[in-house]
Amino acid sequence: MTASAATIDVSLPDGSVRTLPQGSTGLDLAKSIGSRLAKAAVATVINGAESDLGIQLPSGAVVAIITSDSDAGRHVLRHSTAHVLAQAVLQLYPGAKFSIGPAIEDGFYYDFDLPGAATFSDDDLSKIDSKMREIIKAGQPFVRSEMSSADALKLFVDQPYKCEIIERVTTGAADGTDVSEVQAGDVVSVYRNTETFVDLCRGPHVATTSALGHFALMKVAGAYWRGNEKGPMLQRIYGTAWESKSALDEHITRLAEAEKRDHRKLAVEMDLLSFPQELGGGLAVWHPKGAIIRKLMEDYSRHRHQTGGYQFVFTPHIANAELFETSGHLHFYKDGMYPPMEMDNGTYYPKPMNCPMHCLIYRDRQRSYRELPLRLFELGTVYRYERAGTLHGLLRIRGFTQDDSHIFCTEDQMADEITSLLDFVLSVLRQFGFEDFEFKLSTRDPDKSVGTDEIWGKATTALREALERHGVQYSVKEGDAAFYGPKIDIDVRDAIGRKWQLSTIQCDFNLPERFGLEYIGADNARHRPIMLHRALFGSVERFFGVLLEHYGGAFPTWLAPVQVRVLAVTSGHEAYAQSLVDQLVAEGFRVDTSTADEQLGKRIRSAKLERIPYVLVVGDDDVAHQTVGVNPRGGEVVRDVKFSAFAEQLRVETQSAANISGLRG
Repeated sequence: MTASAATIDVSLPDGSVRTLPQGSTGLDLAKSIGSRLAKAAVATVINGAESDLGIQLPSGAVVAIITSDSDAGRHVLRHSTAHVLAQAVLQLYPGAKFSIGPAIEDGFYYDFDLPGAATFSDDDLSKIDSKMREIIKAGQPFVRSEMSSADALKLFVDQPYKCEIIERVTTGAADGTDVSEVQAGDVVSVYRNTETFVDLCRGPHVATTSALGHFALMKVAGAYWRGNEKGPMLQRIYGTAWESKSALDEHITRLAEAEKRDHRKLAVEMDLLSFPQELGGGLAVWHPKGAIIRKLMEDYSRHRHQTGGYQFVFTPHIANAELFETSGHLHFYKDGMYPPMEMDNGTYYPKPMNCPMHCLIYRDRQRSYRELPLRLFELGTVYRYERAGTLHGLLRIRGFTQDDSHIFCTEDQMADEITSLLDFVLSVLRQFGFEDFEFKLSTRDPDKSVGTDEIWGKATTALREALERHGVQYSVKEGDAAFYGPKIDIDVRDAIGRKWQLSTIQCDFNLPERFGLEYIGADNARHRPIMLHRALFGSVERFFGVLLEHYGGAFPTWLAPVQVRVLAVTSGHEAYAQSLVDQLVAEGFRVDTSTADEQLGKRIRSAKLERIPYVLVVGDDDVAHQTVGVNPRGGEVVRDVKFSAFAEQLRVETQSAANISGLRG
């Protein structure tokens, strides 16, 4: 059906067509579908581009409605709330300069330069919150307009950070500055809320400020402009915004739970590890209990790789600069590397990656197609310079160990290897208690990549087929691949719903080319192998931190540093208690006891604070009948349990990962 001159036809994502009056907007489309959709609508997607809800729809367009309860909708809410935050601050603090205010995961922030080097305090947040709610209540419209960069520079003449962004965007030199919300080119877009407040922004935004309101200002922090430690220190206000009061309340509750689970706090409480100032930022030392857990993780990883057809290798912690020139790290990754060490025989760097050295192992001799796939594995420690402001316990650290695997294979083997890798990754993540996964396939950016279209097509197809063979849903991140090949990223959700990016499977055509890697094929000709990268944990340290927060310190029995503590009621029962400890230790369990110098209740509470899975209490009747009182973590006390029955229960419970690696637990 063809629309008349007075109407337009638009297609919806399901393929259906709607006929609307000429001049209809996204909001009109939403109203034509239903009042609930219209109420939830915050923006539109017109022919693949996000737009304001009030933009007139062109005839023939494909249009989707963005609702407030979607990820894209929350992004609009949060970025719109960031604008209101900036407006409130500029009204309350005359002379303040504002820089950037993007939406981020679960929230937003805005950076400010206050007059006279003033700083915000947490007490200022309530005043700013009140002003924001005044603006929201006023229902101020978000009005978009476009102008030349020259006019924009005049408009923001008193705002140096905005002027710098405009200049960097229009000259194509936007590195280091978050300009994702700015339209590139000689024309820039701005949004006004009132005649006195205007912000540089691409949008989209909600129609009016009255669509906002479910927000909270969280904290104040310092932030260097453009992340440059030599640049101005700005004041950053963080906030969060949601589509409803219940969603906001759930998030605040989740944050409180996350604070309880903070791995830095738990690591101290449980005596697992520490970050001594004398070491320097981003470097940890592992205490005995933490080291036990780490060893179990590494032993499990070693066993799985050993039985999975991998060959173990070891490589040094430093290397000559020539290696990283060949690999490309000095060109692509130098800012993330530690400074060079000048020696009498050359320049050396601490290694940021293990892969260049694995290429040297492959290249050491001529390879035959019969050797492929060649799977190399190393628990290799690497060193990357992270800026001080980005460090975050074990989650962002400067020295860490990767469970690094590199598979060298033929093009024909690539699809099967990737499918096998996906099986491997998921089985290991499940062993550590993760069941909720998200998969992302990153594809090529033609302007920022190496290799032929043919091999990119084969590699991307192999990754896609591996995901589809497993029957998993996945999203595609167009143009987000590494420059050397496509990849699959695997995120996990933890016990309180947070997402963590852990495992990655990457195809690499670049390093085999740079290092001249070859194999002799069945045709006696030389061929270039494909290199697959796979860090399953990501890093041992980060994975440990995620596990610690996921379990809130209450590790499953097989991973707990102390699995059982046996407590004697009085000193007269200590001999029996020690005999039980000896029996369990002889079987490989991690068991200890404490003397009866302190009251029993205090000793039980101490064990619970340490999150020990089982506390056994023994008294007169237990000595006489070879029984124990079992106090399980999170469960009810059971008395008069035959010790032999408890030991068997423990065996069954722990017949998993550590048994595989030759350790009980």
